[in-house]
Amino acid sequence: MTLFHGSYAPEDVTFLLKPAAIGLTGVRAKEALIQSGARHYSEMLSEERLPDQRYLDLYHAALARNGGRLRGDVAALADAIAARPETAQSSTIISLARAGTPIGVLLRRALLRRGVEAVHYSVSIIRGRGIDRVALAHIAAARGTADAVFVDGWTGKGAITGELEASLGDGSTGFAPFLAVVADPAGCASLAATAEDYLIPSGILGGIVSGLVSRSVLSDALVGEGDFHACRHLTEFAAADQSRAFIAAVEAAAPSAQPHPGWTAAGARQSRLACETLIASLMDEFAVTDRNRIKPGIAEATRAVLRRVPKAVLVRDKDDAEVAHLLHLATQTGVSVHQRELGNYRAVTVIAKAGDV
Repeated sequence: MTLFHGSYAPEDVTFLLKPAAIGLTGVRAKEALIQSGARHYSEMLSEERLPDQRYLDLYHAALARNGGRLRGDVAALADAIAARPETAQSSTIISLARAGTPIGVLLRRALLRRGVEAVHYSVSIIRGRGIDRVALAHIAAARGTADAVFVDGWTGKGAITGELEASLGDGSTGFAPFLAVVADPAGCASLAATAEDYLIPSGILGGIVSGLVSRSVLSDALVGEGDFHACRHLTEFAAADQSRAFIAAVEAAAPSAQPHPGWTAAGARQSRLACETLIASLMDEFAVTDRNRIKPGIAEATRAVLRRVPKAVLVRDKDDAEVAHLLHLATQTGVSVHQRELGNYRAVTVIAKAGDV
């Protein structure tokens, strides 16, 4: 297999994905197919569009506001990983494409600065289908399994944590489901820098801040035996690519002067209970029977508006700069926005039932 680096420098990451020509499915058609059970979401891609100038301005404002905080949070993760016996000398960073990819790039660099030998791969994990075992076998052959750390940007409500545990729990791969994230409002990571749901700027742009790589796709037509999960290489967006600029901006950012809430395992257990309480409450309030239609957290709420058919956007504070981009998207798409208490989260999107919108 030809190794693939997207638009990143080869030393920053190797995507264990198969670039492919993937047909696009309209958002409403995709929603109907997903909710009817006719197709799994991972079998389809919708068109990914470039942001308008206002949205891009809001992204840059978030990067200026939170770049220093993200730099500090990645440093905290690197310190904790370097302090673990399993990863003190070497670490194989396995980021979960694609939200985890920019974080994996930053984390690998931070570990190198601490004298830890580090290599970064980015692999596909799909809700309901699990992690790419072909990719894991490639990593195991090259690096072994003992020093692996799985990396993502944040937790929403724990679906990907559950997939990681289900995929690796039987021990057959040799990898432990140790998940490190920047922000863990759902309380289900193995390690995090903070429990707070804050705007990680890379979380709101998609492919143009993740190496020009689409969401991963898994279908029999595209992925044969021995293949990595598929993706589109978004070369048509090369002129708008922010991937390397994002990394450079975070690494150059001044440290945040504001105190921020940290993360503890005990605190995470409380966050987990609060998350489950909120999800149950929203499912009851909006008459939702499928919890996958509730998307909590700034980044997940944003992605749901960009890629799905939203019924409502909920925010804790409409005047909060952290959700300004989400209000802009809601205005563009005509979705209603409600201000209400959301516990650990700043925003939640409720996806519409197919046929209702």
